[in-house]
This record gives sequence, structure tokens and C-alpha cells, in this order.
Amino acid sequence: MPWASFAQRPQKFVEWFHARTGSDVIWVDPYPTRLPRLSDLRRPRPAKELAGHALPHWLRVLKPLALPIEPLPGSGWINVFWRPTLCALERFAQGHDTLVVAGKPSVFALEVLKRLEHARSLYDAMDEFPAFYTGFSRRALAHREAQLVARVDTLWVTSTRLQQHWGLVRPDLQYVANALDDTLMPAPRMRDHDAQPKVFGYVGTIASWFDWDWVIALANARPQDVVCLIGPVFQAAPAALPANIKLLPGCHHAAALEAMRNFDVGLIPFLRNDLTASVDPIKFYEYRALNLPVISTDFGEMTYRAQESGTFISASQHDIGALAASALACENDCAAAQAFAARNAWRARFDAANLLP
Repeated sequence: MPWASFAQRPQKFVEWFHARTGSDVIWVDPYPTRLPRLSDLRRPRPAKELAGHALPHWLRVLKPLALPIEPLPGSGWINVFWRPTLCALERFAQGHDTLVVAGKPSVFALEVLKRLEHARSLYDAMDEFPAFYTGFSRRALAHREAQLVARVDTLWVTSTRLQQHWGLVRPDLQYVANALDDTLMPAPRMRDHDAQPKVFGYVGTIASWFDWDWVIALANARPQDVVCLIGPVFQAAPAALPANIKLLPGCHHAAALEAMRNFDVGLIPFLRNDLTASVDPIKFYEYRALNLPVISTDFGEMTYRAQESGTFISASQHDIGALAASALACENDCAAAQAFAARNAWRARFDAANLLP
């Protein structure tokens, strides 16, 4: 993802790395790693949370130019526009201990590892990336990722599914789950059990993995309450929405957290498919740190959280009503929420991985 986007795990890793080492960092913005599709022209652009913000003095952002031809054989030779970026990285690393971190498989990442062969390297596998592509692009990316996994010194994975998959070829991998930025979290609030209507809320992208049918079923099961969806919509609802579903546009992270704080229940309504099988949603950690009970569909890492406090996993649309009632009756404990945030902060997560000497 670009540096100037909604701050997620890669940005948090960079901030942690600088805080722990005091070192300068070069961030390389991504470029297209699949062949273009006609639908790309119709895809709305997500809001840039950090656009216009000054970069930290220790950070430099490079934006390599590239033709969208990566899946094709020889694309690394054709994309001569990379050369200035590669040379800048070589100059940056010269004479210094360097850590190369890849967050997405690509020909460019493999070329950097080749050129900086004496640097330590890490691949932080955050998704089942080939599942986002189709056809030749999917096969090519799977091949690039296998090369990357074999070449790096350290492999991190963010979910049980990825651990099971890559553990067959890299038994030395480390499971490093997602987390939250506790420095940005507002104080959790005590939920008012008597307040009406109740707000069942979701904050995040609404795309092909979003389970509209489940959300509509929830709205119909709780007609006296509000289902609030906040975020950019890339996948339109399949039918007319019940009147108690409220759609709001995406917003900056601070505003999103404040909106979450006013929910009564946090929602994670994702489909169960290849796209979500390896997902560990950051919003789960944020919801729980805000003293919100969570209702999630049964997907990805959420499958393994059925026994966790304040977490309710929906197996189908038939259990929605009962789960909603249980979530609303859930324990109201702000102290436990704050302790959860401290345990699941990014710095605690990365420190525990023992990456740095």
C-alpha cells in the first residue's frame, strides 16, 4: 500500500522499527503486479488519509514507475523505469547494516533482495495474495511469492491459515498476529444498556468480501435498532436495503475510532472464501479495545475466536438474532478493554517477535 494511505500494519511496523533503532527508512510505494482489467477504470479511489502530511525527517518515500505487465515473462527487464529506485536503495544500504522488508510479493522485491544480498531480509505475509488475482496473474504471483518465501531470512505470517500453508516449506516461520495502535485509541466508554436504539456498527472497506446478505438479515432481525456502515463502497448492495441500515462515507482513522466508540456492538460481516481465509481483521482488536462486543461471521482468524470474551461467531443467518441479544448483554468492563489494548498494541506484538538484535 502507498505510505499516504490509511495507516495499517506496514506503516506501524516502520514506525516501530524507527522507534526501536533510530534508523532512517526508505519506503517503496507499490506498483501494479497484475495485468490491467477494464473494471479498474470504474474503481473509485480510496481516500488518502495522509495526503499532504509532511513526512517524518527519517523517512523517504520512493515511487517506482512500472508498466502493468508484471505477470509476463521478462517484465523485470522491460520495466527499466525501476533503475533509479534500485540505485537509490543500493546507495542507501552501502556501508550500513540494512533490513529489507517485503510486504507484497513482486519482481521488484526479488530484485531488491538480489542486489542487497548481504542485507537481512523479512517477508511479512499478511494475506493470501494470489487469491486477489485471477488467471495468469494469479499463477504468476503465486510463483513470485514462493520465490520470496524461499529467499528471505525471516518469514512472518499473520494468520493460522498462512501458518499452515507456509509451515510446510518454512518450518522456521513466526506467527505474528495483527494488533492496534494504542496511542490512537480513545478511552473506552461504558455502554448504556438502557439506551435505545442500539447501534450495530462496521467501519472499513465494503468490497467483494463483504457479506451484504448477512448484514441485511441482521437489520431485519433488529428492526428497532440501527446498522451503521462506515467506509468506501466498492461492492454495491445486491438488493434494496432495510430502512434501518445507515451508510456513511469513509473517514480518517481518528474519526473512525470515535465513531466506533459510539457503537453498541462491532460487526465484522465477511464472506467465507479464499479472499478472507487468511484475514486477521485489525478492527477486531480496535472494537474490543473500545469495550465493544463483536459479532463476526465465521471466516479467517475469527473462526478461532469463538471462545474469546465478548466475541460471538455467526455460523449462518439463522443465529443472528440470538447472537445480537447475547452481545448486547455482554459484560461491560472498560478496565478489561484497556488491558486488552495494552496486550495487543503493535509495539508489544513486534517486540515479542525478537526481530531486532
